[in-house]
Amino acid sequence: MGAVFKREVNAYFNSLIGYIFLAAFFASSGILFGITSVTQNPQDGLLYLTTDMSSMFSVLFIVLLVLIPILTMRTLSEDKRNKTGQLLLTSPISLTSLVMGKFLASLLIYVLGVGMTLVYAIVLSIFAPVAWLEVLGNIVGLLLVGSAFIAVGVFVSSLTENQVIAAVGSFVTMCALYLISSIAAIIPVDWIAKIFQELSFADRYYTFTYGRFDFSNVLFFISWTVIFLFLTVRVLERRRWN
Repeated sequence: MGAVFKREVNAYFNSLIGYIFLAAFFASSGILFGITSVTQNPQDGLLYLTTDMSSMFSVLFIVLLVLIPILTMRTLSEDKRNKTGQLLLTSPISLTSLVMGKFLASLLIYVLGVGMTLVYAIVLSIFAPVAWLEVLGNIVGLLLVGSAFIAVGVFVSSLTENQVIAAVGSFVTMCALYLISSIAAIIPVDWIAKIFQELSFADRYYTFTYGRFDFSNVLFFISWTVIFLFLTVRVLERRRWN
Protein backbone atom coordinates (compact mmCIF):
# COMPACT_ATOMS: atom_id res chain seq x y z
CA MET A 1 0.00 0.00 0.00
CA GLY A 2 2.87 2.35 0.81
CA ALA A 3 4.34 2.03 -2.68
CA VAL A 4 0.99 2.75 -4.32
CA PHE A 5 0.45 5.71 -1.99
CA LYS A 6 3.84 7.27 -2.84
CA ARG A 7 3.32 6.64 -6.55
CA GLU A 8 -0.08 8.34 -6.52
CA VAL A 9 1.08 11.34 -4.50
CA ASN A 10 3.99 11.84 -6.91
CA ALA A 11 1.58 11.49 -9.84
CA TYR A 12 -0.58 14.31 -8.48
CA PHE A 13 2.37 16.69 -8.38
CA ASN A 14 4.00 15.43 -11.57
CA SER A 15 0.80 16.33 -13.39
CA LEU A 16 -1.36 19.44 -13.10
CA ILE A 17 -4.25 17.82 -11.23
CA GLY A 18 -2.80 18.25 -7.75
CA TYR A 19 -1.89 21.88 -8.40
CA ILE A 20 -5.23 22.64 -10.07
CA PHE A 21 -7.20 21.15 -7.18
CA LEU A 22 -5.21 22.98 -4.49
CA ALA A 23 -5.26 26.28 -6.39
CA ALA A 24 -9.02 26.03 -6.97
CA PHE A 25 -9.69 25.04 -3.36
CA PHE A 26 -7.50 27.83 -1.96
CA ALA A 27 -9.10 30.38 -4.28
CA SER A 28 -12.66 29.25 -3.51
CA SER A 29 -12.17 29.09 0.25
CA GLY A 30 -10.29 32.41 0.21
CA ILE A 31 -13.09 34.18 -1.64
CA LEU A 32 -15.71 32.66 0.65
CA PHE A 33 -13.66 33.58 3.70
CA GLY A 34 -13.38 37.17 2.50
CA ILE A 35 -17.10 37.40 1.83
CA THR A 36 -18.36 35.71 5.00
CA SER A 37 -15.84 37.18 7.45
CA VAL A 38 -17.31 40.65 7.05
CA THR A 39 -20.75 41.54 8.40
CA GLN A 40 -22.71 44.78 8.44
CA ASN A 41 -24.26 46.25 11.56
CA PRO A 42 -27.85 47.18 10.62
CA GLN A 43 -27.87 50.02 13.19
CA ASP A 44 -24.97 52.08 11.89
CA GLY A 45 -24.35 50.47 8.49
CA LEU A 46 -20.67 49.91 9.26
CA LEU A 47 -18.81 46.75 8.27
CA TYR A 48 -17.28 44.59 10.99
CA LEU A 49 -15.04 41.53 11.00
CA THR A 50 -16.78 38.42 12.31
CA THR A 51 -15.17 35.23 13.60
CA ASP A 52 -18.15 33.09 12.63
CA MET A 53 -16.84 30.84 9.85
CA SER A 54 -19.90 28.58 9.62
CA SER A 55 -21.16 30.27 6.43
CA MET A 56 -17.86 29.59 4.66
CA PHE A 57 -17.95 25.92 5.64
CA SER A 58 -21.59 25.63 4.51
CA VAL A 59 -20.84 26.90 1.00
CA LEU A 60 -17.65 24.82 0.74
CA PHE A 61 -19.89 21.75 0.61
CA ILE A 62 -21.09 22.93 -2.82
CA VAL A 63 -17.51 23.60 -3.91
CA LEU A 64 -16.59 19.99 -3.13
CA LEU A 65 -19.17 18.73 -5.63
CA VAL A 66 -17.10 20.32 -8.40
CA LEU A 67 -13.53 19.91 -7.14
CA ILE A 68 -13.46 16.35 -5.80
CA PRO A 69 -14.45 14.78 -9.17
CA ILE A 70 -11.41 16.55 -10.65
CA LEU A 71 -9.23 15.16 -7.86
CA THR A 72 -10.38 11.55 -8.22
CA MET A 73 -11.10 11.19 -11.94
CA ARG A 74 -7.68 9.68 -12.74
CA THR A 75 -7.24 7.36 -9.73
CA LEU A 76 -8.19 4.10 -11.48
CA SER A 77 -9.43 5.17 -14.92
CA GLU A 78 -5.95 6.26 -15.98
CA ASP A 79 -4.46 2.84 -15.18
CA LYS A 80 -7.24 1.19 -17.16
CA ARG A 81 -6.71 3.50 -20.14
CA ASN A 82 -2.91 3.05 -20.12
CA LYS A 83 -3.25 -0.75 -19.77
CA THR A 84 -1.21 -0.61 -16.55
CA GLY A 85 -4.23 -1.73 -14.60
CA GLN A 86 -3.64 -5.34 -15.55
CA LEU A 87 -0.13 -5.17 -14.12
CA LEU A 88 -1.50 -3.82 -10.84
CA LEU A 89 -4.25 -6.44 -10.73
CA THR A 90 -1.77 -9.28 -11.23
CA SER A 91 0.87 -7.86 -8.86
CA PRO A 92 1.44 -9.39 -5.38
CA ILE A 93 -0.28 -6.42 -3.70
CA SER A 94 -3.80 -7.05 -2.44
CA LEU A 95 -6.68 -5.21 -4.07
CA THR A 96 -7.60 -3.66 -0.73
CA SER A 97 -4.09 -2.24 -0.37
CA LEU A 98 -4.23 -0.97 -3.95
CA VAL A 99 -7.53 0.85 -3.41
CA MET A 100 -6.48 2.20 -0.01
CA GLY A 101 -3.19 3.51 -1.40
CA LYS A 102 -4.99 5.46 -4.13
CA PHE A 103 -7.71 6.64 -1.73
CA LEU A 104 -5.23 7.87 0.89
CA ALA A 105 -3.18 9.71 -1.74
CA SER A 106 -6.29 11.61 -2.86
CA LEU A 107 -7.25 12.19 0.75
CA LEU A 108 -3.81 13.67 1.51
CA ILE A 109 -4.16 16.24 -1.28
CA TYR A 110 -7.63 17.06 0.02
CA VAL A 111 -6.36 17.47 3.60
CA LEU A 112 -3.73 19.92 2.34
CA GLY A 113 -6.55 22.00 0.87
CA VAL A 114 -8.74 21.84 3.98
CA GLY A 115 -5.74 22.83 6.10
CA MET A 116 -6.00 26.35 4.67
CA THR A 117 -9.28 26.87 6.57
CA LEU A 118 -7.32 26.45 9.80
CA VAL A 119 -4.97 29.22 8.63
CA TYR A 120 -7.99 31.50 8.16
CA ALA A 121 -9.10 30.81 11.75
CA ILE A 122 -5.61 31.63 13.03
CA VAL A 123 -5.69 34.93 11.13
CA LEU A 124 -9.07 35.78 12.67
CA SER A 125 -7.80 34.92 16.15
CA ILE A 126 -5.30 37.78 15.82
CA PHE A 127 -8.15 40.29 15.75
CA ALA A 128 -10.77 38.66 17.99
CA PRO A 129 -11.42 35.50 20.04
CA VAL A 130 -12.33 32.49 17.92
CA ALA A 131 -14.65 29.64 18.98
CA TRP A 132 -12.03 26.97 18.36
CA LEU A 133 -14.24 24.00 19.21
CA GLU A 134 -16.76 25.16 16.61
CA VAL A 135 -14.04 25.75 14.00
CA LEU A 136 -12.44 22.36 14.62
CA GLY A 137 -15.87 20.70 14.47
CA ASN A 138 -16.47 22.31 11.07
CA ILE A 139 -13.06 21.14 9.83
CA VAL A 140 -13.77 17.59 11.03
CA GLY A 141 -17.12 17.69 9.21
CA LEU A 142 -15.42 18.92 6.04
CA LEU A 143 -12.83 16.14 6.27
CA LEU A 144 -15.50 13.48 6.84
CA VAL A 145 -17.76 14.47 3.96
CA GLY A 146 -14.72 14.93 1.73
CA SER A 147 -13.50 11.45 2.62
CA ALA A 148 -16.88 9.97 1.66
CA PHE A 149 -16.95 11.92 -1.61
CA ILE A 150 -13.40 10.84 -2.47
CA ALA A 151 -14.45 7.22 -1.93
CA VAL A 152 -17.35 7.86 -4.32
CA GLY A 153 -14.95 9.33 -6.88
CA VAL A 154 -12.53 6.40 -6.62
CA PHE A 155 -15.43 3.97 -7.08
CA VAL A 156 -16.75 5.74 -10.19
CA SER A 157 -13.20 5.96 -11.57
CA SER A 158 -12.93 2.17 -11.32
CA LEU A 159 -15.90 1.79 -13.68
CA THR A 160 -14.44 3.54 -16.73
CA GLU A 161 -11.18 4.27 -18.52
CA ASN A 162 -12.32 7.76 -19.57
CA GLN A 163 -11.33 10.44 -17.05
CA VAL A 164 -13.99 12.89 -18.26
CA ILE A 165 -16.72 10.27 -17.81
CA ALA A 166 -15.30 9.46 -14.38
CA ALA A 167 -15.43 13.15 -13.39
CA VAL A 168 -18.97 13.65 -14.71
CA GLY A 169 -20.16 10.38 -13.14
CA SER A 170 -18.70 11.37 -9.78
CA PHE A 171 -20.29 14.81 -10.00
CA VAL A 172 -23.72 13.37 -10.79
CA THR A 173 -23.45 10.79 -7.99
CA MET A 174 -22.38 13.40 -5.45
CA CYS A 175 -25.15 15.75 -6.53
CA ALA A 176 -27.65 12.92 -6.04
CA LEU A 177 -26.32 12.34 -2.53
CA TYR A 178 -26.55 16.08 -1.89
CA LEU A 179 -30.16 16.31 -3.14
CA ILE A 180 -31.48 13.31 -1.20
CA SER A 181 -33.15 15.57 1.38
CA SER A 182 -34.91 17.51 -1.41
CA ILE A 183 -36.11 14.24 -2.91
CA ALA A 184 -37.38 13.16 0.52
CA ALA A 185 -39.50 16.31 0.74
CA ILE A 186 -41.59 15.31 -2.29
CA ILE A 187 -42.08 11.64 -1.39
CA PRO A 188 -45.68 11.14 -0.18
CA VAL A 189 -44.98 7.99 1.86
CA ASP A 190 -43.73 9.08 5.28
CA TRP A 191 -41.55 6.09 6.15
CA ILE A 192 -39.79 6.16 2.76
CA ALA A 193 -39.28 9.92 3.05
CA LYS A 194 -37.79 9.41 6.51
CA ILE A 195 -35.32 6.83 5.18
CA PHE A 196 -34.22 9.24 2.45
CA GLN A 197 -33.90 12.02 5.02
CA GLU A 198 -31.60 9.86 7.16
CA LEU A 199 -29.36 9.26 4.12
CA SER A 200 -28.94 12.96 3.40
CA PHE A 201 -25.28 13.98 3.16
CA ALA A 202 -26.19 17.66 3.25
CA ASP A 203 -28.29 17.53 6.42
CA ARG A 204 -25.66 15.57 8.31
CA TYR A 205 -22.84 17.82 7.17
CA TYR A 206 -24.67 21.04 7.99
CA THR A 207 -25.08 19.75 11.54
CA PHE A 208 -21.34 20.32 11.94
CA THR A 209 -21.61 23.88 10.59
CA TYR A 210 -24.30 24.60 13.18
CA GLY A 211 -21.76 23.81 15.89
CA ARG A 212 -23.26 20.44 16.89
CA PHE A 213 -20.90 17.47 17.00
CA ASP A 214 -22.94 14.28 16.67
CA PHE A 215 -21.06 10.97 16.73
CA SER A 216 -23.79 9.33 14.62
CA ASN A 217 -22.92 11.74 11.80
CA VAL A 218 -19.24 10.83 12.14
CA LEU A 219 -20.17 7.16 11.88
CA PHE A 220 -22.44 7.91 8.91
CA PHE A 221 -19.68 9.39 6.76
CA ILE A 222 -17.12 6.78 7.80
CA SER A 223 -19.61 4.04 6.90
CA TRP A 224 -20.24 5.45 3.43
CA THR A 225 -16.50 5.79 2.88
CA VAL A 226 -16.00 2.13 3.76
CA ILE A 227 -18.97 1.05 1.61
CA PHE A 228 -17.72 2.78 -1.55
CA LEU A 229 -14.15 1.56 -1.02
CA PHE A 230 -15.52 -1.97 -0.55
CA LEU A 231 -17.50 -1.66 -3.80
CA THR A 232 -14.35 -0.48 -5.57
CA VAL A 233 -12.46 -3.56 -4.39
CA ARG A 234 -15.28 -5.76 -5.66
CA VAL A 235 -15.16 -4.07 -9.08
CA LEU A 236 -11.41 -4.69 -9.34
CA GLU A 237 -11.79 -8.24 -8.10
CA ARG A 238 -14.34 -8.96 -10.81
CA ARG A 239 -12.02 -7.43 -13.41
CA ARG A 240 -9.10 -9.54 -12.17
CA TRP A 241 -11.01 -12.79 -12.64
CA ASN A 242 -12.35 -11.73 -16.02
